[in-house]
Amino acid sequence: MKFALLQPNWTFAGSTYFGCPDTHLPLELFYARQQLQAAGHEALLLDAHLENLSLEAAAARVRAFAPDFVVLTTAPTYLFWRCPQPELRLPAQWMRGLRQQAPRAVTVAIGPHGSSTPGAALAKLDCDVVVRGEPEQVLARLATTPWAEIEGIAYRENGAVRQNPGLHQTNLAALPALDFSGYPLPLRQHRHHVFSGSGRGAELEASRGCPWACNFCNKTLFRNRFRERPVATVAIEVESLLRAGFDYIYFIDEIFGCGRSTPALLEVLTARPIRFGVQTRMDLWNEASLAALGRAGCIALECGIESISPEGRERFRKGCRLGNDRLQALLRAARRHIPWVQANLIAAEHDDREAIAAWRADLIASGVWVSQPVPVFAFPGTPLYLQQFGPPDDQAWERAHRHYLEANRQRGRYSDLQDPQPLPLLALEALEVLGRSEGL
Repeated sequence: MKFALLQPNWTFAGSTYFGCPDTHLPLELFYARQQLQAAGHEALLLDAHLENLSLEAAAARVRAFAPDFVVLTTAPTYLFWRCPQPELRLPAQWMRGLRQQAPRAVTVAIGPHGSSTPGAALAKLDCDVVVRGEPEQVLARLATTPWAEIEGIAYRENGAVRQNPGLHQTNLAALPALDFSGYPLPLRQHRHHVFSGSGRGAELEASRGCPWACNFCNKTLFRNRFRERPVATVAIEVESLLRAGFDYIYFIDEIFGCGRSTPALLEVLTARPIRFGVQTRMDLWNEASLAALGRAGCIALECGIESISPEGRERFRKGCRLGNDRLQALLRAARRHIPWVQANLIAAEHDDREAIAAWRADLIASGVWVSQPVPVFAFPGTPLYLQQFGPPDDQAWERAHRHYLEANRQRGRYSDLQDPQPLPLLALEALEVLGRSEGL
């Protein structure tokens, strides 16, 4: 069988999306290609975002490949599955165009939208199958196993939607090192979360998932259970990217440094001419381990503090036992070894704005960047969504988006990464004129 694996050419006009709009390696598609080829299938990996392809150009390449299955991701790479754009306008447009050029292919959607609301994703995308959870080890089964026997998928049967229970979680230890051949690596330049200097960046993961359960974190229905990849496997991928001319790697791990293999991984990185960035928690580190992180080549560290008070962190179920003085001391220690250290705060009703301003100013004076508190989106399936609205249904994204706009529009609390005038979700998903203006 032949599988076409696609990332669309992302645009976010009018969206509340607050992730990075630049290109990133679609690791989920690399893993899927690897597993499909191991099962004897042929796979085309097409990153229309990196190649800046129009829908017509990408669909023409898919048509020439003549696939039996077309797989489209609904959010920009694994790095941003936890904070995806709420709307499915662009994936729906791409699914429609791909289906026209490959009318006999089975159309499959992967991503966070179908993981939390499979029925809504099926309807909006008008596709044949939605995979819930991590897709890399289930796609090959779609070609060989009756769909009624595959857990964690939704599909149409005799005009009705059938949702098989379960969520897919990949056995990371069973995945060999990724092969980047056939992918246009020379086009990649972006160094994620680096704001000065020059070089070439790419993304890898050393672990997946997180053992904490912060109520705002959108990882419950995918990338949830913490797992480590073998250090030797990560080392092979680092060497491959070094040979391809990269000098920076951003680890997309939910919580870098959480695993037992972290010291061994830092030894591997220390011995190689590579710089890297991470997202982590301050309470995983001490002065000595932060120094080791810097010696290994870390030049960008981002961590969630969420609130400047223990009570505020408790409201977010952060599970952090450190007090403010210790957190500030560790942030300053990190900055002594790492050029860019960023602490993120979340906007909350009960926060004292003057105290936040003083806390930020104190750390910024020490060279640590502290974000303005940013508003939280209650992604369907998160503990926060469940707390506010109950279990997600087919209107979950509309409900969460409407609440987000109502809560933040008048307060002017949107992040500087977001469109300053986001549209209501129903209007955004129906906005065909915007799609035509983007060359679709």
